[in-house]
Amino acid sequence: MGQTRFASGRQLDLICLGRLGVDLYAQQVGARLEDVSSFAKYLGGSSANIAFGTARLGLKSAMLSRVGDDHMGRFLVESLAREGCDVSGIKVDPERLTALVLLGLKDRETFPLVFYRENCADMALRAEDISEAFVASSKALLITGTHFSTDGVYKASIQALDYAARHNVKRVLDIDYRPVLWGLAGKADGETRFVADQNVSQHVQTILPRFDLIVGTEEEFLIAGGSEDLLTALRTVRELTPATLVVKLGPQGCTVIHGAIPARLEDGAIHPGVRVEVLNVLGAGDAFMSGFLSGWINDASDERCSQLANACGGLVVSRHACAPAMPTPAELDYLFSSPVPITRPDQDATLQRLHRVTVPRKAWKQLFVFAFDHRWQLVDLAQKGGQDPARISAIKQLFIQAIERVERKLGEQGVEADVGLLADQRFGQDALNAASGRGWWIARPVEVQNSRPLAFEHGRSVGSNLIAWPQEQIIKCLVQFHPDDEPMLRLEQEAQLKAVYEASIVSGHELLLEVIPPKDHPSTYPDVLYRSLKRLYNLGIYPAWWKIEAQSAEDWKKLDELIHERDPYCRGVVLLGLNASPEFLADGFKQASQSSTCRGFAVGRTIFQEPSRAWMAGEMDDETLIEQVQATFEQLINAWRSSRT
Repeated sequence: MGQTRFASGRQLDLICLGRLGVDLYAQQVGARLEDVSSFAKYLGGSSANIAFGTARLGLKSAMLSRVGDDHMGRFLVESLAREGCDVSGIKVDPERLTALVLLGLKDRETFPLVFYRENCADMALRAEDISEAFVASSKALLITGTHFSTDGVYKASIQALDYAARHNVKRVLDIDYRPVLWGLAGKADGETRFVADQNVSQHVQTILPRFDLIVGTEEEFLIAGGSEDLLTALRTVRELTPATLVVKLGPQGCTVIHGAIPARLEDGAIHPGVRVEVLNVLGAGDAFMSGFLSGWINDASDERCSQLANACGGLVVSRHACAPAMPTPAELDYLFSSPVPITRPDQDATLQRLHRVTVPRKAWKQLFVFAFDHRWQLVDLAQKGGQDPARISAIKQLFIQAIERVERKLGEQGVEADVGLLADQRFGQDALNAASGRGWWIARPVEVQNSRPLAFEHGRSVGSNLIAWPQEQIIKCLVQFHPDDEPMLRLEQEAQLKAVYEASIVSGHELLLEVIPPKDHPSTYPDVLYRSLKRLYNLGIYPAWWKIEAQSAEDWKKLDELIHERDPYCRGVVLLGLNASPEFLADGFKQASQSSTCRGFAVGRTIFQEPSRAWMAGEMDDETLIEQVQATFEQLINAWRSSRT
């Protein structure tokens, strides 16, 4: 280990103190904010974006702020925690609501922005919220300028800086000047980035000597230095602090100044920016800081820190959101290794895919999934039992109770597993509603049952239906696919599969492809499933999940090799049932026991067929149905676990 600028033995790399709120981004690009009809919800606030971005880039980061005791506050804490950020320093304010920002994207230069921050939770941070031990556990402390703008947050920030100085914690200032948050612009004018004000300059200058690293745009250094000329402002800042100064120069890149201010910025090293097509500059500064700190805290050179910073900023300006737009190390590696400049990251399929699959995602354990997305099979049982098909919704809600009991029992036994379900929208909407938000694995179908060529329940525009789906729900698409189908049929099916895959990319939902070779096909090559998956990969279709029938151990080995080669980010394979007996399925579990991609099973009629027939015929009450479904579900789980022991 070479020399380091940081104290050793610290649990955290970085603590970010400051703004933590919800960003609502207009989804209609080009519309006036008055005309926007829908918004996308993201984590926001400069400090929070940096905590999020640095965590995504591999730093052990933490957030120090407040949120309201409300749904938006819980969303923010959960979002940071999912990214691997330490949230133990976030206080819940029982009296104030979580901060909120509305943002529009009118054009490349116009971003109407309204802060809803009147008496909000993060601006109520107080000195007594700051734990000396917490600050002392980190290598560095970052504070953004807004948290010096009012008396309460000023005292809290100074308290944190005092603790940091006492414990050799490096101190970083992101000037982050927002005139509206200093009371210098109209309440709805969050877009204005610069208003000269000597009082603000003098106030900021009192804190500059406390920092080791100060980062800002040209305009932010003008306010910090109290001058209309950048070099004059930088010299004023230098008189007050020996800190390393990083001046962001937009598309030009940045410069890093350690000692005396040069006669011209060009006399120092200008680290070039990444040239990209700009969609939205909001969040670029937070991405820049995330990238810079990811290098700085690892003692990287100025060149490397700036390369990371400029790349992160360049990628985020090409995307819609701020925090979720932050790149991963895999994206940066791809960007840096590209033989040609990537000026349209939004149109580079590999980069966009890396952005989807290399971010932190829920780590599923072995999966035990009850599939009851069946429609015509249950309609048939209802009609034979003399029941109105509307009763199917009620029986699917009873299935939810069976899953609850299975989950509870697995927990009591200490079994490391996740439960889940496959349910449809037509008869299972109430079941889907009841299942969502529990952390279960949930998928729902889009295909018309038994359609060949593949057709979608809501017409060709499959993506329009996904708008109403919770993000946690997985798109399940069953296709009876054979690579030797006659050309017109094969092309139609492939076009439909491409459509649902592209819809999943836009909507952000994971896709599960259930591939079943048609049983009556004249071509009977034994490797038909292998060839089918290979064909779909060749088309550029990369589902998060596959769902397939039981295979021999030898076939599993080939499938594993194919999936690992073509898509190392695949979430895995689940086994389907097709109303096979529990004994037959148990043998299939054994054959899959050495597979590295098979993650569990998703079985339906084997579990529900007979109890549902009896219930629909009036031969069985609710409780008995739940018990029988639970018993068969547990029988399959035990068989799976035995095969893997």
